[in-house]
Amino acid sequence: MGRRWSAWREMPGHEKAMLLGLTLGLPVISLMLRAVGFSRTLAWIERHSAALPTKAPTSNDLASAERLAQLVDIAGRHGPISATCLRQSLLLHGLLRRRGLLPQLRIGVRRQEDGIDAHAWVELQGRPLGQAVMGHVALARPAGA
Repeated sequence: MGRRWSAWREMPGHEKAMLLGLTLGLPVISLMLRAVGFSRTLAWIERHSAALPTKAPTSNDLASAERLAQLVDIAGRHGPISATCLRQSLLLHGLLRRRGLLPQLRIGVRRQEDGIDAHAWVELQGRPLGQAVMGHVALARPAGA
């Protein structure tokens, strides 16, 4: 617990504010998924996050997107709800689009001894954000989703 508070105290003010916003955003995404399902939630996020013209990401954009992915992960692990990778990825996807970037939401699977494991993540220019190599194979995005 002491290490968490130490990390919080050392965090820049703008990151603290972002983390608090993310902590509030994840339950909203969770409620939307339960109420209207994945396709409608994704459509709503994409409709409401396309405010800026798209641009090619700079190295600063990529570094900032990576840090944002880390903050989303922290909010998902330590917020009021334990947010799954899908909820975190949907939030990150929308935030990056609001910054004028073109992230790709990926959903993939991998075989395990006891069945199949699914995972969601966001890529920017083909680079998975906030992810260790997990071995999931991305599925094709269905038309209209």
